[in-house]
Amino acid sequence: MKTNLTEILDSIYHSIVVSCQALPDEPLYCEEMSLMPFMAEAAKRAGAKCIRTSSARDVAAIKEKTGLPVIGLIKRQYEGFDSYITTTMREIDELVAVESDIIALDCTALKRGDGLTINEFIAQIKDKYPDAVLMADISNLEEGVNAWKCGVDLVGTTLSGYTPFSRQIDGPDFELARELVKAVSIPVIAEGKIHTPEQAKEMLTTGVHAIVVGGAITRPLEIATRFYQGIR
Repeated sequence: MKTNLTEILDSIYHSIVVSCQALPDEPLYCEEMSLMPFMAEAAKRAGAKCIRTSSARDVAAIKEKTGLPVIGLIKRQYEGFDSYITTTMREIDELVAVESDIIALDCTALKRGDGLTINEFIAQIKDKYPDAVLMADISNLEEGVNAWKCGVDLVGTTLSGYTPFSRQIDGPDFELARELVKAVSIPVIAEGKIHTPEQAKEMLTTGVHAIVVGGAITRPLEIATRFYQGIR
């Protein structure tokens, strides 16, 4: 299936993509069935036009329930890899099989256990799946520019603060968003530590195409913890 990227980009312009994820160690993870389609349906009713989620199972379930396009990724740790977001062709194959509209992958400088550079891995993906739409999850400006030059379709600030070579700040990385908007000619998606509507609104003033919000909307444990820590 070939994604109509223009339609998706038009629908999310200056808006919020809601991330609906539950990992095996989280309260909302259910082995018997995915609960994330219900989170995604709630996001849809609120106005979401696109969902970001982890695992092939959740991509398929969310697409079936909501009919919305999905940014899919798979979090899987391998020995020798510091990265864990869609790091090998195995994950790419799984996401293509469930018709993930956009595939997000780690495009940082974190160690890869397969001996490939991220440039080589992107080239392999594009050779195998020339119609795949790729979103680069990066942590700093250099990684974003490199991913753009490798031919990805979107670049996201997802991993700022989560690598040793990125800014370590408590809130959203507004500076990185502004830098990327100026440096690349593809849509920039701001993601990471956007916890309030006020921060979301401010992030949109940086010139990014859209933002992704997850933990502040769809992760009850994280939300509750933030409140309890806030009153101590």
